[in-house]
Amino acid sequence: MVNEIDFDEILGKYRSDPYDYIDVCATHTGVVRCLVAEGGEVAAPGGEWLHVPGTVLYEITRERNAKRVTSQTNGTIASIRSELDGKFVEAGEKLMTIRHPMKKKEIIENILKEVLFLFPAPERAKYFFSLDIQSRIDKKGARAVTIKTGDEIIIMSLMKRDTPVYYDGEPGVIYSVYFRPGISVNQGDPLIGVCAQDKLPLIQKIITRVKADWDAEQ
Repeated sequence: MVNEIDFDEILGKYRSDPYDYIDVCATHTGVVRCLVAEGGEVAAPGGEWLHVPGTVLYEITRERNAKRVTSQTNGTIASIRSELDGKFVEAGEKLMTIRHPMKKKEIIENILKEVLFLFPAPERAKYFFSLDIQSRIDKKGARAVTIKTGDEIIIMSLMKRDTPVYYDGEPGVIYSVYFRPGISVNQGDPLIGVCAQDKLPLIQKIITRVKADWDAEQ
């Protein structure tokens, strides 16, 4: 239960290993060629508009078309499946893992994902808030918007068709938003994190505790 969270245990875990481990998988079928080595540093997209690509991780060739895939985060190559280098792989095959050093904000967000109700994307598609929800967010902010089971909260845009998505989780406020309008979200990834009204003080306690502990160590 969310009210039984052991703060010391959770914070101890992040103190001992303040990293996120991100698996990098083949974007589609093809012959893969790894362009980084284990232990190597990789950079995230940069520039004011993130127009500078991140470090090239691998190249995958299908039907003589080669595509280079770049890193979306910064960190170190923690492990790499070197046995796949030069081999044909299926889409979704794990190729390597990046160890990303988390900032305080990311640690808070990770902990929140353990205590909020996460509403997942039903399909890989682009998502938008419904007009009613977006209007309420524009007026008061997401954390002032309360939703309940059966509410039409999001529009799913897939193959030029817009489909309403109805909420089927516990009632509460939209505490976190994990998608950006018009940007594709993978099936199963969280769209929003919802917090019951009576648990808002607990959420604030989490944030205050993390900020205090991490600030004290800097």
